[in-house]
Amino acid sequence: MRWVVADARTFALHAEACAFLAGLRSKGRSPNTERVYAGRLALYLNYCAGHRLEWSCPSFMALSGLQQWLVTTPLPARSRRCPTTAAPRYRSQGTANAVMTAVTDFLRFGALHGWVPAQTAGLLSEPKFLRFLPAGYDAGERGQWRQLQASAFRFQVSEPGYEDLSPQQIRRMIADTPRARDRFLIALLAATGLRIGEALGLHQEDLHFLASSRSLGCPVQGPHLHVRRRTDNPNRALAKSRHSRCLPVTPDIVAFYTDYQHERNQVAQAAETGMVFVNLFRPPLGRAMTYPNAKNVFDRLARRAGHPARPHMLRHSAATHWLREGVDRDVVQKLLGHASPLSMDRYRHVDESETRAAVDRAQAWREDQ
Repeated sequence: MRWVVADARTFALHAEACAFLAGLRSKGRSPNTERVYAGRLALYLNYCAGHRLEWSCPSFMALSGLQQWLVTTPLPARSRRCPTTAAPRYRSQGTANAVMTAVTDFLRFGALHGWVPAQTAGLLSEPKFLRFLPAGYDAGERGQWRQLQASAFRFQVSEPGYEDLSPQQIRRMIADTPRARDRFLIALLAATGLRIGEALGLHQEDLHFLASSRSLGCPVQGPHLHVRRRTDNPNRALAKSRHSRCLPVTPDIVAFYTDYQHERNQVAQAAETGMVFVNLFRPPLGRAMTYPNAKNVFDRLARRAGHPARPHMLRHSAATHWLREGVDRDVVQKLLGHASPLSMDRYRHVDESETRAAVDRAQAWREDQ
């Protein structure tokens, strides 16, 4: 699947936007990233058309106007069935920042190819001095790297942290899921911290769910799976990390997989592919599950559970649980497949029970009186 940007009236492809998306593909970015960028570029181009702006050379005021328009213009209703009296919805400043990042990347790409004037590209960033250095950041011996170029069109928003799910919520999601395939997918993501692209990209040969896999030529002991980056998956699922890694699994994951295999064997078309997760309930039967398929699964889960449920929330939940249980950060980093230890900072969620326990320990001196 490839994403393009086309004119809404003539359906003519926007050559520069399509070239930018092709550049994302050539860099090995995931189809999900390509899809999101395509939507954000279409939003920008529609804004320019509606305000009679030339997309390739917006002024500073035009870009500032776009930034404000993103957070002050109500979003369209989710469906025609929504009541007209419903409160209007607006984009958050964080969402606006993401759109402006896509626009900035697109205009810089255009400047490199001569479609966008150099003076326009110069509007996109401004110097920023780092008063407080992020953990692990090297400012240089003379502090020469404290000044860098930051986005000129970005709202200052607090980092909300990652959303996670409690163990009780995850167990309830699994219990309320009638399909063995979906139960296996939820349990696998929650137990291993896999990204959804990594899970959808699994081949059956990657699952070594035996006590010993020496017969398969694998020296790793115990049930485990291998995460490998492949660029030729039929569903275009892509592992973000370029380095393969091995993840152990527990017996209950093997049991979920066994139930799924029984369900899968009832669909003859599923035998035609070596992918792990395939369509079993809607045509085309037997075809590898795609990102939209997985999104539909989690949308149904969210409606049934009555709370948000997204694949990445299970990854966050796994990381939070490991860190809360005292697992070394280096081990968690390896399990998640992060290249940088800085990526771990937002995974540690502190709950109220931990803050209460900390205060209680701090008051222990009173007992000695």
